[in-house]
Amino acid sequence: MMLPLDTRVLADAQAVAEQACALISVAAAQAIAERGVFRIVLAGGTTPQRAYALLATTAQDWARWQVFWGDERCVPVADPQRNSQWRWSGAQHFPIPSELGAQIAATQYAQTVAQYLPFDLVLLGMGEDGHTASLFPGADLAQGLSVAVYHAPKPPVERVSLTIEALQACRQQLVLVTGAGKAQAVAAWRAGATLPIAAAVRADAWVLLDQAATC
Repeated sequence: MMLPLDTRVLADAQAVAEQACALISVAAAQAIAERGVFRIVLAGGTTPQRAYALLATTAQDWARWQVFWGDERCVPVADPQRNSQWRWSGAQHFPIPSELGAQIAATQYAQTVAQYLPFDLVLLGMGEDGHTASLFPGADLAQGLSVAVYHAPKPPVERVSLTIEALQACRQQLVLVTGAGKAQAVAAWRAGATLPIAAAVRADAWVLLDQAATC
């Protein structure tokens, strides 16, 4: 699939983070008004973390936020490489228990997320190779809600990821891609290449790119 219709090109990574913060805030307010809770899946990486830091400075009804993660590295709980190191005070967090090992964690997390679907908002990033979450090119894009990953191209090689099925089980997706290092993958995605990001992103997703990622 080529890029979704609602793809916006912004000036730089800071502009992407600011727009993401605004979109997440609106989605949260709407979900809480309609259903009393906001369920969000976070992506790892530096691009989304800019948005998370901005959100932390805003007034949110944090007690009604339920926070999940799209993937996690199999390292100790306190390891700074863990995506779940990011927390918003007051929100309810559901980290992937990847310290238990990939398979046990994948099984347990599938059981956890199954209780909360559909998510309200799923955030996705993209690596330079077109991967998203810990779904890498050439890997089996497994069925179910969560999958154990044993051969990630960058260490740590053992990870846990939500599947495409889980990443699409939401009311809205928000994709954040910044930096010149992503430009080749963005061009391939635009051209219809078979990439994990292309498989995971729905046609109705919001996609925010910076100028550098489109050159």
